[in-house]
Amino acid sequence: MYFKNLNQLKLEKNNYHMSADQFREEGKKVIDWIADYYENIEKYPVLSQVKPGEIKALLPENAPQNGESMEKMMNDIDRLIMPGITHWQSPNFYAFFPSNTSFPSILGDLISSGLGVQGMIWATSPAATELETRVLDWLTEMMGMPEKFKSTSTGGGVIQDTASTSALTAIIAARERATKFQSNKTGIQQKLVAYISTQTHSSLEKAIKIVGIGSENLRLIEVDEKFAMRTDLLEEQIQKDKTAGLKPFFICAALGTTSSNAIDPIEKIGKIAQKENCWFHIDAAMSGTAMLCPEFRHFQAGIELADSYCFNPHKWMFTNFDCDVFG
Repeated sequence: MYFKNLNQLKLEKNNYHMSADQFREEGKKVIDWIADYYENIEKYPVLSQVKPGEIKALLPENAPQNGESMEKMMNDIDRLIMPGITHWQSPNFYAFFPSNTSFPSILGDLISSGLGVQGMIWATSPAATELETRVLDWLTEMMGMPEKFKSTSTGGGVIQDTASTSALTAIIAARERATKFQSNKTGIQQKLVAYISTQTHSSLEKAIKIVGIGSENLRLIEVDEKFAMRTDLLEEQIQKDKTAGLKPFFICAALGTTSSNAIDPIEKIGKIAQKENCWFHIDAAMSGTAMLCPEFRHFQAGIELADSYCFNPHKWMFTNFDCDVFG
């Protein structure tokens, strides 16, 4: 935009720029709005009552040409947006999966947004990297996980957005190890085979497609009466694939499936993975948080056999969505 003089520049800045004082004033109102929402959350119907397209029909077809006041925008949130919200934080919400935030988590999210740093490497914000590393080492100890998952050993954790990203990362690592990091791996990839149960989250199938393995090389192993993977069928399928000239390279066990909270026999699967030289990933997105309680850790027996592990603090741990820990 071309400004004819400094006065016009100041005028435009006043119209489009929120000052620090305005930010303080409006920010306090937003905090009050959030607090009021939580105090009254039980008054809302948990499931949105709108019909498909109803919210969209109330919004302008074209982007506005001029800005609006925060007061008007907040009124629009109450009038247009809130009717289309499904209230995941309601104590009456029991759908999909638990995703519980908290006031401290919300404030932490606000500080993170306020700093607006990029933590992609150590140099871009050393505190971001070192804080993440230290806290995830604490978390490893709190959950009774093996030393190898700490940064002081051969591993270390990183924060991802979701378990889907962790699954993709694990499969890429498994693929690279199986192909011995060869640059021309097309022929080898066509022979790679991965194994999950019929109850494993769909993100694993998506990740297999993304990395170029393809769903035709993904084996869905049937489960028992408790919806846990049957290791006898896993072993049987692996032998069939090896006989056919294929190369098993990746096995995923679930520590809590989304559909039923089923837990696969981790130790048995881990030993099979070790014997067959397969990457062993544990998807604990659903129930990993429960491992903070020593009385539940028998469910993760065999975790030392895992090559990678992930769980979601945004489930059960009062951490704002989305937050996945991958190690």
